[in-house]
Amino acid sequence: MPMASLARRPTVLIVLHQEHSTPGRIGAVLRAMGVRLDIRRPSLGDPLPQTLAGHDGVIVLGGPMGANDTLDWVRQEIDWLETPLAEGKPTLGVCLGAQMLARALGARVFSYEDKRSEIGYYPIEPTAAGDRLCDATFPRSVYQWHSDGFDLPRGAELLAAGGDNFPNQAYRHGRHAVGLQFHPEVTYHMMCRWTHRGAERLTRPGALSRPEHLGGWFQHDGRVAAWLEAFLPAWLEGRLPEVEKGAGAANHNRAPAHSEPAARYAGA
Repeated sequence: MPMASLARRPTVLIVLHQEHSTPGRIGAVLRAMGVRLDIRRPSLGDPLPQTLAGHDGVIVLGGPMGANDTLDWVRQEIDWLETPLAEGKPTLGVCLGAQMLARALGARVFSYEDKRSEIGYYPIEPTAAGDRLCDATFPRSVYQWHSDGFDLPRGAELLAAGGDNFPNQAYRHGRHAVGLQFHPEVTYHMMCRWTHRGAERLTRPGALSRPEHLGGWFQHDGRVAAWLEAFLPAWLEGRLPEVEKGAGAANHNRAPAHSEPAARYAGA
């Protein structure tokens, strides 16, 4: 699906979940592409459109809440994700957004009783499909801030794998929907703010120290930025490659030990 004609600036719907959240580097890259950002916060009462006829793509970002929360707006947002999926619009979920997208596609989202997490930079292993997603090589070390993981949705293509606790790190469903467990949008300023305001989370099992976060940014961020700058235009302009035949979730939905199952609800 080509990007909107030059007669109209392409518009991407950005879904945020806190009052002071921003789309970070994702927003900066899109603006540099000439894209208009329509920012909405359903958690604060902003409505989501009934159709995306006036939008060229959707990006759902992260937040401290969970995809299994029983808040009305969380359930409604997950159900709403059927709209871009049904209309074939480029859809990108980041961290919480990837978990919401996984639930909308019928997959489990899980957490651990001991709140084990990935918070900081962690290595991932891209698949061949991940490396051919765009012109830049998929990053090998990425910034994480999550305590929830997800199973690979049925029929989805795995793009990157992680360790035993959070084995699925990136996936694609169909040609246009992508979920990323990690945070390519994070800037150094955002990282400083997160590690200050969320310092208590750095004590969770698996979390790295604040100096490791900040040092990791200088070591790994350049590769993440280069990948994002190649990926976003390909994603929005419908230039992602065809999904490989036989892609699916059969070998990637092993249940990690001591994880808590998702609470299902009607319509999930």
